[in-house]
Amino acid sequence: MIVSWNWLTDYLRLDLPVDVLTERLALAGLNHESTEEVGGDLAIDLEVTSNRPDCLAHIGVAREIGVLFDRKVCLPDPRPKANGAPVEGLAQVRIDAPDLCRRFTARVVTGVKVAESPWWMRKRLETLGVRPISNVVDVTNYVMFECGQPLHAYDLAKLDGRILIPRRAVKGETLRAINGKSYELTPDMLVIADASRPVGLAGVMGGLDTEIGAETTDILIEAARFDPLNVRRTSRALGLHSDSSYRFERPIDPEVTEWASRRCAELILETAGGTLHPGMIDAGGFAVDRPAVTLRLDQIARVLGIAIDPAEVARILLALGLESLGGPPEAPKFRPPSWRSDLEREIDLIEEVARVHGYEHIPEDRAVPLAGAPRGPRERVEDVARSLLSGLGFDEAITLSFVPDELVGTMDPDATAPPIRVEHSVRKRANALRQSLVPGLMAVRRHNESHGNADVDLFEIANVYLPRPGQPLPDEPTRLTLLSGRDFLGLKGIVEAVLARFHVEKLLEVRPSACPWFTPGRSAELFLGGTPLGRIGEVDRSKLDSLELRGTCSAAELTLGVLVEKADLVPRHHALPPLPAVARDLSLVVPRALSWAELSGVVGRAGGSNLEAIVYLDAFRGGNIPEDRQSLHFGLRFRHPERTLTGEEVERSVHEIVEACASRFEATLRT
Repeated sequence: MIVSWNWLTDYLRLDLPVDVLTERLALAGLNHESTEEVGGDLAIDLEVTSNRPDCLAHIGVAREIGVLFDRKVCLPDPRPKANGAPVEGLAQVRIDAPDLCRRFTARVVTGVKVAESPWWMRKRLETLGVRPISNVVDVTNYVMFECGQPLHAYDLAKLDGRILIPRRAVKGETLRAINGKSYELTPDMLVIADASRPVGLAGVMGGLDTEIGAETTDILIEAARFDPLNVRRTSRALGLHSDSSYRFERPIDPEVTEWASRRCAELILETAGGTLHPGMIDAGGFAVDRPAVTLRLDQIARVLGIAIDPAEVARILLALGLESLGGPPEAPKFRPPSWRSDLEREIDLIEEVARVHGYEHIPEDRAVPLAGAPRGPRERVEDVARSLLSGLGFDEAITLSFVPDELVGTMDPDATAPPIRVEHSVRKRANALRQSLVPGLMAVRRHNESHGNADVDLFEIANVYLPRPGQPLPDEPTRLTLLSGRDFLGLKGIVEAVLARFHVEKLLEVRPSACPWFTPGRSAELFLGGTPLGRIGEVDRSKLDSLELRGTCSAAELTLGVLVEKADLVPRHHALPPLPAVARDLSLVVPRALSWAELSGVVGRAGGSNLEAIVYLDAFRGGNIPEDRQSLHFGLRFRHPERTLTGEEVERSVHEIVEACASRFEATLRT
């Protein structure tokens, strides 16, 4: 925001060096970018944060200076004289989109003479870098830069029906803006229309067909309030930005609209002549509630680390425009002014007191008492998973939520809808919200491979975005995803290690899966206590080739919420086994369609309490094995916690395993 030094002197006394002024403003939150001399005036460029739209105008900056330097601020009190017929007989306003247009006011001035603006007005606009156009147009710009309320002037004779209607655009409508370009409109955009067509984009730019020209004699002055989010979306969708849209994208002081309309009418009468007709059309205007905020004075010392006299606190807040509403001496109440929509909570008032009192008065070594919030189950699970995976050789990655089309994909068959996309000027290519973390991690792995780091193993904990039919917002589950150069069994061991760390490995159930991302026969669905946990598998070679990945790549994607729900986070101690284990190997000929998960489940139940582990070794098909059969080779480990097992006990358990498999699967020992 560029402000004029000479302009500021209209509102308050500035008998101080400009560098003193800009330094104090910077310390209070308005950073100083530069100061340039422009034709005998000073153009001061200030950086205004998004929460201070009131400082996007000279009056707002003048108020800040008045508070910081204890100067009285005098504002204009416009009282334009009106004559002739009432305004209601000359024009009409009808709001058809009250959710997007909160207030729309109109005044009418007839008999104006469009000409060059007076020298003083042109000079001030030029200091701000604004090109003067004509007295009427320059007045609307002048008032906007004065109070922050954008305005627009229409040639009343060019308005069909002499009516203005804030409404949603109709699909296929176009508007030729005052910049000479035509724009195709969509139904989610708010336009200002007359009886037959759009004549302006609400809050963004006026239309060329009704602009003020040299022949204009009757004008309608618009001062309105529009929905900031709609203005922002429209401006970005069309790539059309203006000083008006920049201000309308932020909250406008609801009580300045009528003042700005009067001020504009007064200056038009002064610079262009004419007759202001009595009254103002005011559609949609309603009082804006400004709730009181209670300030507990003892919280100032607790938050800032220093005590500030209550009288000084009250002086600062009253100087900022807040209204004192009484209350207990230790917890007075204040109502923020209409132009400070950012003051909603107690901490906001404490921040105001701090910045006006001066941050430099807070000692650097003053201790501020802080207490860390306890970590919840999710944070604890994430921390444990990060620590464990890092110890297993994995590196954590953080990828973008947006992915390009070639990386759009999902491991979740329930997410059958197309991904959610955003239309934005900086998101022309990678504009799809991810439905899985796997594609993003594969891109990271490709980057590492291309730079000679072929053995990188990655994990990420982040949200995915799954569309929900009929719902405006997607489902956003958090996933723990692993990508490794290990094969299927290697990554399965990593997943089992993660589950063992949370003491839930015995709840794991593995079922065959047919996810198209994975190699057939090398993928599985994971369940934890009967609840779907995720998927694991070796990525199909066609997917690897499409992403130019050379080596084997396996992926696992787990739903973090299920892990948080089932995890046992209580640390446990298990002594090392004092006695040796007894190992046996078995090769069973079973049906070809039988999965390892089914076989291992039966083996585990039949092996008894001394069976400590079952280890898959390999599978063999062909040779002397019938075509509809296969040989599954696996290892068994037996151990008793208190004594050494005898050979007879182990053989008895092995015999029971073989008998159980023979009964269930018609299994036979391979010879």
